[in-house]
Amino acid sequence: MFSTSFALRSAGLALLLLASAPMSARAEETGFPFGMEMTLNAPPQPGSKRVPDLDIGDNGEVVLELWCKAGKGQFSVAGNTVIFVAGQMEDRGCPAAKAQADDDLLAALTEATNWQRQGDDVSFIGSRTLKFRINTN
Repeated sequence: MFSTSFALRSAGLALLLLASAPMSARAEETGFPFGMEMTLNAPPQPGSKRVPDLDIGDNGEVVLELWCKAGKGQFSVAGNTVIFVAGQMEDRGCPAAKAQADDDLLAALTEATNWQRQGDDVSFIGSRTLKFRINTN
């Protein structure tokens, strides 16, 4: 026969396990998107379907495909603080407007000092806020 205290302890343990599951899922949804790819929340440039994309590796290394240029960089993250350092960018013979948009985007990423994540939305916050969407498909 089960005692009342055993039943209460079992129920308490079950509630604790259920309560901890959503918290761990939320932690994954709010952590920095290492090992993920994300796309800038912006319309394509006129005459193009391309939108800038970041493919972030497990250690913060990143492959950037911008409106025209491409290259590599590195994210360093501590809490909600972020540092982005761009590497050598490949100039693909970009028209002046697209090259300038790429340079502006790289400057804004470099100037970002903080980041935040809400679900699949990631923002880099600095002199201007850049919003990205994690690619889930």
